[in-house]
Amino acid sequence: MGRPPPLGVVIVTYASADVIADCLETLAGAAMADGTPLRIAVVDNASPDDTLARVRAWAEGTAPYAPPGDLPFPHVPVPKPLPAGLLDVIEAGANGGFAVGVNIGLRRLFADPAIGRVWVLNPDSVVPPGTPAAFAAHDPGPFALMGGRIVYLDGSGRIQMDGGRIDWRTGVTRNVNQYRPAAVPPPDPAGFDFVSGASMVASRAFWTAAGPVPEDYFLYYEEVDWALRRGALPLAYCPDARVFHRGGTAIGSGVPTRPASPLSLYFKHRARHRFLRRYRPARLPGAWAYTLAKTALALA
Repeated sequence: MGRPPPLGVVIVTYASADVIADCLETLAGAAMADGTPLRIAVVDNASPDDTLARVRAWAEGTAPYAPPGDLPFPHVPVPKPLPAGLLDVIEAGANGGFAVGVNIGLRRLFADPAIGRVWVLNPDSVVPPGTPAAFAAHDPGPFALMGGRIVYLDGSGRIQMDGGRIDWRTGVTRNVNQYRPAAVPPPDPAGFDFVSGASMVASRAFWTAAGPVPEDYFLYYEEVDWALRRGALPLAYCPDARVFHRGGTAIGSGVPTRPASPLSLYFKHRARHRFLRRYRPARLPGAWAYTLAKTALALA
């Protein structure tokens, strides 16, 4: 068998200096261990910290790297400096939001005709061995977006998300299998409405048909909206792909050990209303009722 085609990876960073090296190190290490060729695009949305310096120092090997103490799998150090062509660092120049950064990376990677699928990955994730190969090789037939298992990186072994569903009464999204043990059987993606933007693989066919990720949300719901533009292409699930996710490191999204920050809640409710206004405007009263109820609870 010949060498498999490269798997593109987009990682959008913003104030990610404390987590990005763990993401890149485990991603590159997992791919090298199983022989998966990668093309990684790190798109920085004008980070106010030294994220870019950390990325470059890691890639060049000028800063020593030690894996975090809570890494839930063994890791073999990645030789440095990195091979040419593995990592492309792109400065967005401004923080236009998550989707803007993702689209910059997707355009760069899909410009290479050898790349048939691109994995969008959050910078506060770590990647165990086997996952890059699984995402690169899994063949569900033609698909739009493909997900895998996202597990909380808190030592609990609990699932954050396998896929997502939409409650059209309020626009609230639900995480499939959230808080269940990570050993539960894989779900049927036919029941998904979307795949989490923290770890989702887009096919070239979907990118060509649906176009870029909607950029008017700034944060949250862009992947939900994008998935609804898939037409006849189905969503897929890769049962052998898994990532571990810290969550909330940039804006304070909620995790089991910490409630969501006010800024995170503002963007989430704002995005939910925008989403329903686009797809189900008659359901906006339900969205407002949900938002007001949540606000009352937060102020109680």
